[in-house]
Amino acid sequence: MNFELYISRKILSIKEKGKLTKPAVNIAVISIIISIAVMIVSVAILSGFQKGIRNKVIGFGSHIQITKFDSNESMEEQPIDKNQDFYPSFNSVDGIRHIQVFATKAGIIKTKDEIEGVVLKGVGSDYDWSFFQNSITEGRIPQLKDSSKSKEVIISKRLAKKLKLNCNDSIRMFFIMKDKTQPKGRKFIITGIYETGLEEYDNVYVIGDIAQIQSLNKWDKNQVGGFEILINDFKNLDAMSEYVYKNISYDLDTKNIKQLNPQIFDWLDLMDMNVIIILILMIVVSAINMISTLLILILERTKMIGILKALGTENVSIRKIFLYTSGYLIAKGIFWGNVIAIGLCLIQKYTGIITLPQEEYYLSQVPIHLNIIHILLLDIGTIIICSFILVIPSYIIARISPVKAIRFD
Repeated sequence: MNFELYISRKILSIKEKGKLTKPAVNIAVISIIISIAVMIVSVAILSGFQKGIRNKVIGFGSHIQITKFDSNESMEEQPIDKNQDFYPSFNSVDGIRHIQVFATKAGIIKTKDEIEGVVLKGVGSDYDWSFFQNSITEGRIPQLKDSSKSKEVIISKRLAKKLKLNCNDSIRMFFIMKDKTQPKGRKFIITGIYETGLEEYDNVYVIGDIAQIQSLNKWDKNQVGGFEILINDFKNLDAMSEYVYKNISYDLDTKNIKQLNPQIFDWLDLMDMNVIIILILMIVVSAINMISTLLILILERTKMIGILKALGTENVSIRKIFLYTSGYLIAKGIFWGNVIAIGLCLIQKYTGIITLPQEEYYLSQVPIHLNIIHILLLDIGTIIICSFILVIPSYIIARISPVKAIRFD
C-alpha cells in the first residue's frame, strides 16, 4: 500500500465543519477548470482563424507563384513559355500537390448604371477549382477546355450586388490595350457567384478562361502569365519555395503567399502574441490558487503533520501526501476543463452559433480548429508548471516542529 497516497485520499474524503479546506479546494478546482477551458478555446479559435483566413488567401493565389523575373508591379505579367521543364513534372515532386497556369489582366465592367474596375484572372483546364467550389453561393464554376475559348466567368457576391448582376447575365468588360487608344471590349456570361469574405479580393477578381487573356494580349497558346503551385503542408512553405526557386530557369522568379500578402500574415502572427499572454495569465491564476490551497491544507493539518513526525514519518513522505492531494485537484480540474472546452468548441464548430462581421474578420462565424496535440501540450504543461511551483511551499512542512504542531489548534 502506498502510505502517502492513502493519507492523501483520506484528507480529501474527510468533511469537517468550520474548516476552510473544502471551499479552498472547490475554488482551486474551479480556477483550473476555467483556466484550462479558456486556454483550449483560445488556441482552438486562433488555429481556426489562422487556418480559415490562410486557406482563403491561398485559394486565390496558391502557395507559390512563378512569374517572369521583372520589376513590373502591375496586375499584368510578362508572358512566359508554358513549355517548361518543371511543368507539369512538379506534380510528381514530394510535397507539391498541384501546379497550374494563370494570367491576369486589369479591366472595367460597365453596366447600364454602374462602372467598376476589376481584374480578370485567367485559368486553364488544369486549374484546381476546389476552393471556389466551396465558395460558390449561386450557379456553377466555368467549364474550360484547351480546344476552345470560353466566355464563362464567375464573379463575387459583392460585385454582383454592386453592379446588380445575377447568374446567366451577360456582362461587357473593357480592357486598355498598350498599342491602341481605344479599349477593347469582351462579352462574358456569369455562370456562378462566389463569396469568400476577403474584401480586397471579392471586390476585384473575376475568374475566367486564360484563353481570353491570351487573345487580348496577342499571346500564342503556349504563353501564360505564370504558374501557381499548391503544396501539401503549409509548414513547409519556406522550404518548398526555396526548392522551386532552385529548379526554375534564371529568368523566372518565385514568391510565396506570405510575400504576396505580408499584411494579412503579419496580422495573423500578432494573434499568437495575444494567445501567449492569455496562456501565461491563466497558468499564473491556476498556480496562485493551487499554492493558496496547499498552504490552507498544510495549515489546517498542522496537528496531523506533528503526529506523523512524532511517529517517525520523514518530511519527504509528508510532502508527498500534500503534493498527491494537490496533484489530484489539478488532474480533476484539467479533466473537467477539457470536457467543457471541447464541448463548447464542438458546439461552435458544428452549429456556428457565434457569428462575426465578415467584412472585418474575413469569416462569418468564430472558427474552431481542434488539435489533439495542442490540447495534450496544454494539459501536460499545466500539470508540470503547477506541480513544480507547488514543490516550493511544500518545504514549509520541514520547518514544522512536532511538539508545537501537536499542541496547535
